[in-house]
Amino acid sequence: MKNGLVIADAGPIFSLAIIDKLELLNHIFDEVKIPKAVWEEITLDTSTEFYKRIELFFKSRIVNIKGFNELTFVMDYGESESVILYRELNADFLLIDDKKARKIAENFGVTCGVTLGILSTAKDKGLIKELKPVFKAFLKHDRYYSIKLLNVLLERHNEQKI
Repeated sequence: MKNGLVIADAGPIFSLAIIDKLELLNHIFDEVKIPKAVWEEITLDTSTEFYKRIELFFKSRIVNIKGFNELTFVMDYGESESVILYRELNADFLLIDDKKARKIAENFGVTCGVTLGILSTAKDKGLIKELKPVFKAFLKHDRYYSIKLLNVLLERHNEQKI
């Protein structure tokens, strides 16, 4: 069983694109959408090695928010539009890694998920074989996750720590 509609923010998109695992979103959720502000953010640099993956995966999943973005004073543009789109579409999850933005979203009653949670679920479902190579790729590409947290997840999944 899949987990309904997810709205994705830029951070998790970049992380999943770097490891070439955007398709995990299709395996875990029924539907994936992004607001236009996130699209603008994730397609800003067309020179990255993973740009094409992002463009192909998200080009048909962009949704314009209907309401006024009243959250830009507390969150960045993409994060704030993600929260608004979550509300407008009555989504099931918001995929957002930024801790401050996630706390703000949760204060608005938004159910949030993070990239590491997606990867842990994917490992549980047998969609990925090992987490350690994925985590090493994050570190190599300057995706900032706590080593302590990565090791907790590796231990939970009976893998050797970093």
